[in-house]
Amino acid sequence: MELTTVKEALEIILKNTHDFGTEEVDFLDAVGRILKEDIVADRDFPPFDRVSMDGIAISSEEFNKGQREFKIEGVQAAGSEQLLLQNKNNCIEAMTGAILPKNTDAVIQYEQLEITNGIAKILIDEVKYLKNVHKKGLDKKQGDVLIYKNTLISSAEIGVLATVGKSKVKVAKQPKVMIVSTGNELVKVSEVPAEHQIRRSNVFTLVSLLNKFKIKAETAHILDNKETLLTKIDSFLNKYDVLIFSGAVSKGKFDFIPEVLDTLGVEKLFHRVKQKPGKPFWFGKKRNTTIFAFPGNPVSTFVSCLKYFYPWYQKSVGLNFKNKQQAILSEDFSFKQGLTYFLQVKLNVEEGKLLATPVAGKGSGDLANLVDADAFLELPDDRSNFTKGEVFPILMYRSF
Repeated sequence: MELTTVKEALEIILKNTHDFGTEEVDFLDAVGRILKEDIVADRDFPPFDRVSMDGIAISSEEFNKGQREFKIEGVQAAGSEQLLLQNKNNCIEAMTGAILPKNTDAVIQYEQLEITNGIAKILIDEVKYLKNVHKKGLDKKQGDVLIYKNTLISSAEIGVLATVGKSKVKVAKQPKVMIVSTGNELVKVSEVPAEHQIRRSNVFTLVSLLNKFKIKAETAHILDNKETLLTKIDSFLNKYDVLIFSGAVSKGKFDFIPEVLDTLGVEKLFHRVKQKPGKPFWFGKKRNTTIFAFPGNPVSTFVSCLKYFYPWYQKSVGLNFKNKQQAILSEDFSFKQGLTYFLQVKLNVEEGKLLATPVAGKGSGDLANLVDADAFLELPDDRSNFTKGEVFPILMYRSF
């Protein structure tokens, strides 16, 4: 059977994205979610001529006529109604964030004043019109778009949502995801495994990887029994938007997943990809349920989620999914199997350049090796030798 290339696999996956709909959430719960409406200014930004320094508000015309000492009429506090300067030869103390008093057009900060017995003396020789005044509507006008639809909401957007009174905000609905592990050799994390057993780990790695996008995935474990697999997977297909499997997709005697999915009427879109690790990867769909069946080796599962599930989800919810990150190979490297190779690397920055140093591992089952690396460098399948200084795409999984 001819293998699907990495490029072809990703193209097929991105042609089979799914719109999960929208929902309204409290704006404080929107961090990490995908905005599904334009957020517009409900009034000018700032909404009034705003004082930007603590000091006195004056008429610059009077200063430019030669006046340097101004009697203080009152205090314009932030949040108080606008005062009126009764006499243009006087001034009003004005605090940062306050509305600029009427009949004034400049603010002189306290550091440039001497105040004695209610008289403010200006110590500088020049005062420009609108000095230390943030003009009404300078940033944005009423009706301007402040945040565009399909933005990933961060703390910066939360402040804007609060400013325009959006206590509820429309976001992309999250997919319902079930992550399934299979195998008689797996036991619970809390159990002490027998000599021939291991604890479940891949499903929890996947749960954590999906949590980056605020997806709250459920997990299940099914023993290597074909009838049990058929019954449980059939129920999952009717309840979830996404099924992610870890294991049982290769050629072993108990690798039943492809056969079970075929029996249940799931359309296979490809099986086996020209890559290492992760070659046995299976992908398909049934109605509105998308199935990612990753190989069981932990490094295979990990890199496949980064390479395929992440962009599928991002396109589904309207995010820009293109991976533009690249790194420079820091030393010569050879790989002779004619597959796209996802090389585990350690990253560091030298003279502003991101360098990737290969990390020696013991294959796709070496889970602990992921801890020693920061990313995967994607090496093309048409070459065997890769030279120090060459630049390649990178899949980062650690903040750097």
